[in-house]
Amino acid sequence: MPASRSSRRAGLVVVLLLLGLAAWSVVALQPPAPAGADAPAQEFSAARAYAQVQAIAAETHVAGSEADDRVVDRLVATLTGLGLDTRVQHAVGAWQYGPGHTEMARVQNVVAVLPGSAPTGRLFLMAHHDSVETGPGAADDAAGVSALLESVRALTAGPQLRNDVVVVLTDAEEACLCGAEAFADSHPLASGGGVVLNVEARGTTGPPIMFETSLGNVDLAKAFASAAPHKIASSFAVEVYRALPNDTDFSVLLADGRFTGMNTAFIDGAAGYHTPQDRPERLDQGTLQAMGDNALSLARELGNRDLGTVDGPAAEDATYFPVLGALALYPGSWVWPLAAAAGVLVLLLVWVLRRRGDSPLRWTLAGTALAAVPLVLGPLAVHGLWSALVAVRPGYASMLDPWRPGPYRLAAVALVAGVVLLWYALLRRRIGPASLAGGALVWLAVLAVVLAALAPGGSYLAVWPALAGVLGALVAVLTGSRVVGALASLAAGGVAVVVLAPTVALFFPALGLSRGAAPAAAATMLALALLPAFELLFADPDPREKSAGPSRLASAAVPVAALATAAACTVAGLSVDTFDETHPVPSQLVYVLDKDVGAAWWATTEVRPGAYTAGYLREGEELPAEYPYLHDRKVLAGPADVAELPAPEVTVASDSVIGSRREISVRVTPRRADVRLLTIELTVDGGTVVASRVAGRAVPDRALGQHSLRITFHAPPDDGVQARFSLGGDVTAGKGSVSLRVIDGSDGLEGLPGFTPRPDDVDAAGSHSSDLVLVSATTPLG
Repeated sequence: MPASRSSRRAGLVVVLLLLGLAAWSVVALQPPAPAGADAPAQEFSAARAYAQVQAIAAETHVAGSEADDRVVDRLVATLTGLGLDTRVQHAVGAWQYGPGHTEMARVQNVVAVLPGSAPTGRLFLMAHHDSVETGPGAADDAAGVSALLESVRALTAGPQLRNDVVVVLTDAEEACLCGAEAFADSHPLASGGGVVLNVEARGTTGPPIMFETSLGNVDLAKAFASAAPHKIASSFAVEVYRALPNDTDFSVLLADGRFTGMNTAFIDGAAGYHTPQDRPERLDQGTLQAMGDNALSLARELGNRDLGTVDGPAAEDATYFPVLGALALYPGSWVWPLAAAAGVLVLLLVWVLRRRGDSPLRWTLAGTALAAVPLVLGPLAVHGLWSALVAVRPGYASMLDPWRPGPYRLAAVALVAGVVLLWYALLRRRIGPASLAGGALVWLAVLAVVLAALAPGGSYLAVWPALAGVLGALVAVLTGSRVVGALASLAAGGVAVVVLAPTVALFFPALGLSRGAAPAAAATMLALALLPAFELLFADPDPREKSAGPSRLASAAVPVAALATAAACTVAGLSVDTFDETHPVPSQLVYVLDKDVGAAWWATTEVRPGAYTAGYLREGEELPAEYPYLHDRKVLAGPADVAELPAPEVTVASDSVIGSRREISVRVTPRRADVRLLTIELTVDGGTVVASRVAGRAVPDRALGQHSLRITFHAPPDDGVQARFSLGGDVTAGKGSVSLRVIDGSDGLEGLPGFTPRPDDVDAAGSHSSDLVLVSATTPLG
């Protein structure tokens, strides 16, 4: 029966209700209003915490700097003033090691204990107090440190907790996670393990997301669901993060094997991440409130329960995801039964459609095959949108996300909807609405099974839309009522929206528009799940009309409206998101001086350098050797004037053969001010490095046994670093040779010959190598 205007109006109501539900789902993710400084003493106040942020992030405070020493002193005074037993752990940590290389650092971890009344274990509250070298780190991680300080203040204002609470504010997280490693390796309070709540940031705003857990997380997830006021967490995020090479301090403690716990971070506003723009005034105080609310509530929940139930892995992981301010949660053992149910029900739907003549099997198979088209084209279209934006605005090339990404994200979602609706409009008369919608549900069921096998915590993304879609379709087909069909499409679409809309909203900032194809895939799944609702908007030819033109125009208007919305949002984004002094183009530039050859270079790791950076480069120019942060990636370079900068001094303390080994001891001392790293690279011709100690700490075994050993030591003391090497092989018999290459690194390009200050709308990129000055020299050791 041809669709009437009244039925299309009903369809418009259904779609508008679903859009409203999508908006509600996204709004429910947003942080609350910040509480003022006059909030009750036992509650978290963003205003009180923000005062700490302003003090900690008053200046850049990279590990080993005098500024970081001042931060450590403030933290000790604050925690001591709250009545905690507070100590500073001075140690050397080692992490990020592999065959022939390791990262090490001199660290100052601030460790404080709030004793419990009858401890069943230890709860560790962890954040890092150091900043990156390019900015003051208001969000990363002064916000985390301040959230914990304010949480501890609130805890001390209330009843004593059952369990010991240990506050661990680590050092050198930005350099190498070495503070966390030193704590886990040598601090007495770490020996028994425990439960960790780590707070981090990878942006300046947005909801804090509990994105990582230890294995066997079902009990921890239940604790989060029951205690956290802001229940933003996703088991799919856990699956994704476990598969990525990214690490935080939490990763170090998990690798230790004695700890369980949860990792939380806010991730929106990535354009300011690790840059000079990560200042207190850019930090969203609502985000700080949400992070603190959750940290305080979880500390109370875990601080009063028997930690023996959560300080080891449970039998399984949980599946969980946010739904309108709540957290849907069920055991991982449900994943396969639910996926199997989706598969069985979609086969039942295919049979019913065939039996009733709504979609012959060949047409359902055709619809399934054709549904792969938007699944591919939707993400590709969003990737193409970003490529077009970069072409129009080249400053985006090295950015994860624009400064003001909102209009672009809306454009990406509208573009995906436009692609799906255009595909549907072109095929619905040839293949049939039932065949196309049925084919889309087949894909959702298949994805549910695939995710159950590869990423069980993410299977919910497909299984619930598939189950709801199949049940809605069966109700609509078996009743034959348009009213029931419309209500069924609304109910099934509502399930898809509350599951997938938050995923799209969270994964766009998580991955950025530069990697927008991934969240666009989720948006495409959502659009396909909504096909029965969209069908209500399309017009079929009226037999009373002499021409099918009017109905075709009405149908064409549906995808055209979505594509027009995408275009309008894109134009709005280009108008709103312009570069200026507080929203600059990122520029990553390094100065390299090789004293061995008496030459210098400018270098960058920007894939498509901006106009400012490109002015320092020359096509075909290459660095003569590897340098910190510049190896294992493409580096562009250009010649630079040679600056009068001294290389580190190498003093050989001893060199002798003892038994079957050659033992070499050297001291490497910086001769420039404010050196933040030293690279010591020993190369052995005719032997291997079998053992080494640096600053009194043994080099990890995994880094040994190679013909060379590269140690990057962060926060070196002014009087230098002592390094000892034990060599085996022919080199002990006087054969072969040994050389020691040393590099020091400091921050700031001002004053270097040939350097021109950046324009107001260009600033250092969020990179550990931005504005880095490297000086290298080689000492032969015979």
